[in-house]
Amino acid sequence: MTDQRFNPLAADKRWQKRWADARVFEADDNSPKPRSYVLEMFPYPSGRIHMGHVRNYTMGDVLARFRRMQGFEVLHPMGWDAFGMPAENAAMENKVHPGAWTRQNIATMRGQLKTLGFAFDWSRELATCEPDYYGHEQALFIDLFEGGLVYRKESAVNWDPVDMTVLANEQVIDGKGWRSGAQVEKRKLSQWFLKITDFAEELLTGLEDLEAWPDKVRLMQENWIGKSQGLQFHFQLAEKQGAIQSVEVFSTRPDTIFGASFVALSADHPLAQQLAEGDDKLAAFNEECKKSGTTAAELETMEKKGYDTGQKAVHPLDPDWELPVYIANFVLMEYGTGAVFGVPAHDQRDLDFARKYGLPVRRVVADGEETAAEFTGNEAYTGSGKLVNSRTLNGMDIDAAQKSVIDQAQAEGWGKAQTTWRLRDWGVSRQRYWGTPIPIIHCDGCGPVPVTKDQLPVVLPEDIDFETPGNPLERHATWKHVDCPKCGKAAQRETDTLDTFVDSSWYFLRFASQPDNRPFDPEVVKQWMPVTQYIGGVEHAILHLLYARFWTRALAHIGQLDFTEPFESLFTQGMVTHETYSLGDGSWLSPDEVRKDGSDWVAMENGAPVIAGRVEKMSKSKKNVVDPDPIIEQYGADAVRFFVLSDSPPERDLPWSEAGIDGSWRFVQRLWRLFVSVADNPDAPNAEDKALQRKLHQTIAGVAEDIEALSFNKAVAKVFELVNLIEKSKPSQDRNTAIKSVARIVAPMVPHLAEEAWALLGETELIANALWPDVDESLLVEDEVTIAVQVRGKLRDTLTAAKGADRAVLEGLALGSEKVQRAIDGAEIKKVIVVPDRLVNIVI
Repeated sequence: MTDQRFNPLAADKRWQKRWADARVFEADDNSPKPRSYVLEMFPYPSGRIHMGHVRNYTMGDVLARFRRMQGFEVLHPMGWDAFGMPAENAAMENKVHPGAWTRQNIATMRGQLKTLGFAFDWSRELATCEPDYYGHEQALFIDLFEGGLVYRKESAVNWDPVDMTVLANEQVIDGKGWRSGAQVEKRKLSQWFLKITDFAEELLTGLEDLEAWPDKVRLMQENWIGKSQGLQFHFQLAEKQGAIQSVEVFSTRPDTIFGASFVALSADHPLAQQLAEGDDKLAAFNEECKKSGTTAAELETMEKKGYDTGQKAVHPLDPDWELPVYIANFVLMEYGTGAVFGVPAHDQRDLDFARKYGLPVRRVVADGEETAAEFTGNEAYTGSGKLVNSRTLNGMDIDAAQKSVIDQAQAEGWGKAQTTWRLRDWGVSRQRYWGTPIPIIHCDGCGPVPVTKDQLPVVLPEDIDFETPGNPLERHATWKHVDCPKCGKAAQRETDTLDTFVDSSWYFLRFASQPDNRPFDPEVVKQWMPVTQYIGGVEHAILHLLYARFWTRALAHIGQLDFTEPFESLFTQGMVTHETYSLGDGSWLSPDEVRKDGSDWVAMENGAPVIAGRVEKMSKSKKNVVDPDPIIEQYGADAVRFFVLSDSPPERDLPWSEAGIDGSWRFVQRLWRLFVSVADNPDAPNAEDKALQRKLHQTIAGVAEDIEALSFNKAVAKVFELVNLIEKSKPSQDRNTAIKSVARIVAPMVPHLAEEAWALLGETELIANALWPDVDESLLVEDEVTIAVQVRGKLRDTLTAAKGADRAVLEGLALGSEKVQRAIDGAEIKKVIVVPDRLVNIVI
């Protein structure tokens, strides 16, 4: 008799070796099959994988395996987003080379992923920190440079004085560096930029075609690109300041121009800088502003501060109306013109500022019946209405008033209609070692000159020093000293490296095609791209996805690609969460460092009381991560996979649960017992089981539909229902057929168990190469329905009847029920109401 318990520890390793030896999951570029490219966002090799990784990659793996069973040639690769600051921090803290730290982590994480049996094409594995990847990235950078899409200019940047590097706005949290926690400073540095703004309109309109992307992601990108149409105009200064005679502003609400209360400038505005030369207090205020946050969220929530310069700006529609000119911490030079005019009654930020500094607040848009010029509330009115207290605009709606002001400004020459964008060109320079060297040489005579492609890759030097803060490439004794490729004179390499978002902006192309002599073969890439299904966290909804869309367009612009969108369908999965644990001193403990003592949590080490905190996203900083290795060793890979698929809708967060993983393990054993029952009783009787046949084919069709929709929890639920029915069914060939089909249905989800069962049932080929079961469409149609029977409006019984049964038949079945007769209890039946295929209601 076959062993009644499935042994995952033996089966997992056996089948993983079989798949690897047979190279089952290596994609064939020359295959005649239809193509499907399934890709999860590749991980940063931080040390070990956690359950968040497991969930993400299990989802993609189920889809990839399912698509193979449908007859597709599937590309499902894996690699490593391996450059970045964490490796440099580790190098400084642990006295190791960033490359050694990164490659060791890759080896560890690769081994962990392989224990889960993911159907990755490991032959295409790449790591962005290796010269055979970043050398091709350098070639693409040169192509974009020569195509006019790269330039260098001096720009204000967020400077982290501890990490000694530029930070993107999104890496500045409450005015501090996201990793170091140091107060960020504003500096001006010469930076390399990519002209993403050249593609702003395309990136915006292209969102309309991404119907298989989540609406929230498209909206986030739309807001980030930030197309605004309005009026750009200037306020003349009452007193000219040297060469500066006016202040230019842009407004999407020129209709509110008669509600203007003040003009506010960025601390980096030329007028602010000029005025600060003779005003020490203003100079100090400007410096304080440069330390403020720069993200939209921070600008909204931080305290609004201003400095009255004493200057006045003349209203363009009334030469006798002068507005005070302030420097304000919420105005950034990088957005718009670096200056705004405030309309406090109709903008909350402006209202907060005006109340703080005692500035006028004039209503110019009626709030229902409220038209008084003095605005007394503390919440700005931003709704629709007619213009009031606005001279020639009174009585107009907002659209008409906007047009009127723009027409007047253009006719009189003090302004013009303008479209502006929130999107700014992508600054890609980073002052750090562990990144792709920018392949430019600076020559005093020739200027910036690209490295010749026969000299690529420009490889990072190994002998670097992290003892001194700052960029080791800048301090290296020899690496940066080279001859100019044009004139041959002494020159210097660019010592900045590329933003790591560049590395992830084209990796999907390199996965699809990996020739030695160029970044990719366009013809091969064309066969695979765009990515059929992309899966990853919503935290990458803006930057990574926007940059990848831009990079694809940029390469198409210079003739290297003939498509512009990299990802056909996008799915953003929820996080895996876990309770957090901390000691009284605020330090965090991991789940394996605590235990329950009655109703309380205590530390395993010394019994100290532990505070159980909120259930949050697993993160190393709060140590609430669950390492999958011991779970896999105890339960096997398939139980872990099944849990992350079954316990929550994939777009929602998944709370980690020991009970949940235990339940998944028990279900794996239930499945195994079904397969054993067929192996031990192959000669079951031929008795027909129509209900089981129907349920089987409904499950085959339903699970396929759910996997395509990435509704994995629904697919699992359907498998549960089928298994429950099989377990209740009597032995028969129909039952054996259903069980054998179950092996293929669950193969994408629990592949090791499925392979073991497939072999047990006498199959010689791998189930990984089997096709999805065929569906008998005739069995998808229900020919029986469940009828509810009510007496006095209360449910008394349910009956099974043929679909479309006559009213009289249904009435007879209902009245023949013992439960119904007990409920009637001899009373007179006044009426019987029959709703075909649904309900019989007996009125007494």
